[in-house]
Amino acid sequence: MNFIIFGKTDIGIEKDKNQDSYLIKRAKSSMGELAFGVLCDGMGGLEQGELASSTVINAFDDWFLNDLPNLINFGFNKELLQQQWTTLIKNLNIKISEYGNSCDISIGTTICAILVTQNNFYCVNVGDSRAYIIDDDYIYQVTKDQSLVQRKIDQGIITEEQANFDPDRSVLLQCIGSSPYVDPDFFEGEVSQNEVFMLCSDGFRHEVLAREIHDSFMPSKLTSIEDMERNAQYLIDLNKQREESDNITTILIRTY
Repeated sequence: MNFIIFGKTDIGIEKDKNQDSYLIKRAKSSMGELAFGVLCDGMGGLEQGELASSTVINAFDDWFLNDLPNLINFGFNKELLQQQWTTLIKNLNIKISEYGNSCDISIGTTICAILVTQNNFYCVNVGDSRAYIIDDDYIYQVTKDQSLVQRKIDQGIITEEQANFDPDRSVLLQCIGSSPYVDPDFFEGEVSQNEVFMLCSDGFRHEVLAREIHDSFMPSKLTSIEDMERNAQYLIDLNKQREESDNITTILIRTY
């Protein structure tokens, strides 16, 4: 199994700063080639959301470089992976919260991270950034938003269609740095050839339809990094044409 990986972010049409951050990595190991992606959507007073998101990105970069090799060398264990990610996120929540309190501001970030191995993927989520799996026939949402709107959907108060226009659609139930505690959600599954893992911030998906994402990101249309860049730019431009006000970011990992 091999991977093509790509990431792109755009400040959008209204924001003064881009508070999204992302990381893409690949590595060869005794388990075969690995692909890793992390996407964070920062928010905060004094426009310091980019500090929160970049802090989390840097911490997961350190984990990939220093902790993942040991995890593999001593026998990869998904329970230990989940434990490491949970500890990392909880420590980051304390660190970012303490910084915000010292500056008298509210600051935080979402996270959606995915590790794709030769056989399985492992994903962690806090907030409302998302991960999807796309093949030539369907698009499937892997993660579940930790948001007030998702809670309303779960309780039957609103439909998924109504959620797109709900005034609370940006209210998060959990956020690294501005929640008293964080409880990350974990997802896993099998990996197949010729499928695409997509991560995105909420700004990437508000103004485009799932079928439009599928049509641009199905594996048969992403056979090179150039394809990924062209199609990602098309959807970013489409979001901007439809007046998406947030920063816009996506990560793509294609198997072949």
